[in-house]
Amino acid sequence: MVDLQNRWKLQANKLIYYGLRNAPDLFHNEVCLSRRQLRIVSTLPRELTAEEEKALSGLLGIQIVPVDRKKRTPRSLDEATFCRTCAANDYMIPGLEFDAAGRCPLCQTEEETKNLKSVVPIRNAFPRAKKSRFDVAVFYTGGKDSTYLLYVLAKVQRLHVLALTWEIPYMSDSARRSIANARTRLPEVEFVSRRIADADLKRVYAALYARRGNVCACPSLAYVLFYPTLVSERVPYFVVGNEPVQMLGLYYNHMAPRIAYTFAGNRLLNALIDVGRVLTLRPPLRPGQFHTLTTMRQLAYGDNPLRRLAGYRNELVTHVTEAIHTVPAIVDPLKRAIRSSSFTGRIPAFVQVDLDAVSGGRYDWRAVKDLIVNECGWVAPDQSDKGLHTSCRIEKCKEHTQFTRFYHMQSDMIPFSALEIALAGRGRCLTREEAVAEIREELGFSLDEIPECAVMRAYLES
Repeated sequence: MVDLQNRWKLQANKLIYYGLRNAPDLFHNEVCLSRRQLRIVSTLPRELTAEEEKALSGLLGIQIVPVDRKKRTPRSLDEATFCRTCAANDYMIPGLEFDAAGRCPLCQTEEETKNLKSVVPIRNAFPRAKKSRFDVAVFYTGGKDSTYLLYVLAKVQRLHVLALTWEIPYMSDSARRSIANARTRLPEVEFVSRRIADADLKRVYAALYARRGNVCACPSLAYVLFYPTLVSERVPYFVVGNEPVQMLGLYYNHMAPRIAYTFAGNRLLNALIDVGRVLTLRPPLRPGQFHTLTTMRQLAYGDNPLRRLAGYRNELVTHVTEAIHTVPAIVDPLKRAIRSSSFTGRIPAFVQVDLDAVSGGRYDWRAVKDLIVNECGWVAPDQSDKGLHTSCRIEKCKEHTQFTRFYHMQSDMIPFSALEIALAGRGRCLTREEAVAEIREELGFSLDEIPECAVMRAYLES
């Protein structure tokens, strides 16, 4: 008797794999079935005839296996198999495969992905703005990364910085105190905060909750809120400072192709885009402006069909986009700002600061912690030794819902934190042992609902 191998699921006329496969099959997670194959597979498990085995010959041993060879998804970390060289395991990433040496796909491909640093252009120094009061703008959440970025831009590089904060109802107490302290410690920075009316925000959140079981809308909704401000103030650069493991996680989640990490330096592709703009009487783009327009247009108008055809889709952004469109009054100013900035060329360039480079070669959390406490008044959360900090009280809820949806094969998105903690635990930010300890003690990888989910629903129901 044979059956589908564990983590392969029949959907329409395809077999979909929910997991992370060994190289070189890392992203070979879909198999299209012929009509005959579909009829056979839809009746499994059962014994096959010789003719049926012939029809399924390309699938036998991989997608279709004897029932006694079916793998089992662990129900806890205690049952999990861990990678020999990082903290990845087949409980927090169900369907994780290992090679003969016991290495996971993240470690198998470490050498070939070492230069995949950012999907937006990297820029570590900035000129003085000639037509704006501000040299750069950042989204400031009160978290560790945005606080360090603010410090580097304002205190080290002495730039005129516009710090933009979206006040979410789930902001942690430590983040609020960090923001208040930064306002005092960094008088050269102009801080702007905005919040959405509760009625509108709850409508957006309710739509998000219905789609994916959590209400995480950062940073997409902040982009929607503040892009008109960036355009009206003529800010030349919008700067992010994500940890390197966050950028690399997009690749392993099949959300960003390899070319996305090198697009900024591809002269031919950028030249073709500029030709199209000149022919439509719009100015050519500076590095980072294309990324800005692409990001904002996706939020304003939905996924680009070409992106879907290529097989790359960011489920998080798709769901946020659908949710914010339930309140058109939020989206209309964004659309106007996109049209205006694209026509005039006054588009803030979306760029990434390489935190490794500006930290002297390696962004070591423990090395910068005391610095931002002393210089910016940053307030550490209760779990101050965590490798993955957050400014949000429902971060664990996001982790939990992403994990359970993937675990039960309701979503093909691998939990972000699962990838990030595994990548961080290769010795960059954490040792393997520290990463494993954090997975066990601090993150939301539980099949049972966690308290933070009740905190999230309390606001929706208030």
